[in-house]
Amino acid sequence: MANITIEPATADRFDDAQHALTGGGDGPTCQCQWWTLTNAQFNATSNDERWTMLRDEMESRRPPALIAYVDGEAAGWVRVGPRTAQVRLGRTRNYTAVSPEPWDDDSVWAVSCFVVRKEHRGQGLNALLLDAAVDFARAGGARVVEAYPIDPEAGTKHSSNDLYHGTVSTFANAGFREIGRPRPDVAVVSLELAG
Repeated sequence: MANITIEPATADRFDDAQHALTGGGDGPTCQCQWWTLTNAQFNATSNDERWTMLRDEMESRRPPALIAYVDGEAAGWVRVGPRTAQVRLGRTRNYTAVSPEPWDDDSVWAVSCFVVRKEHRGQGLNALLLDAAVDFARAGGARVVEAYPIDPEAGTKHSSNDLYHGTVSTFANAGFREIGRPRPDVAVVSLELAG
């Protein structure tokens, strides 16, 4: 049985973050900056600039994500933090039309991105990362955790790369409540954290 641990994405783990992000999908070019920038800002930045932005985030007071390790190897990533720090979320009509939470409330956190290296998929890492993200949000003072997962059962075809949002079933199994569907294949889910 594999030994799986999950740790905050701190500055000393930057190389591990890069390993986790480069195992399939858009991680190498996105550097998990998609939700932190407006569309215009994202399109105006280079891969190197996004790499630097992630490094700067990881050197800040609050880690922007968690990293999953399988037998000591960085295998997965989940972005979790205040929704206000993920500005694109508040500019996405599919989400703003559904969420009842004020978009300027720092106590509302979001789980917005999962990455699992191809060789580690199918081991339940997304569920473990989500559980750790909820604990991390609670310890950080979150009142509510939101997410915007895909429902692959809704009949719309999605590539594995599209599943970086996570799946509805993973969030439902972790106790999240669906609060709306802006599209049949996209849900907004929420988990209220005890004070």
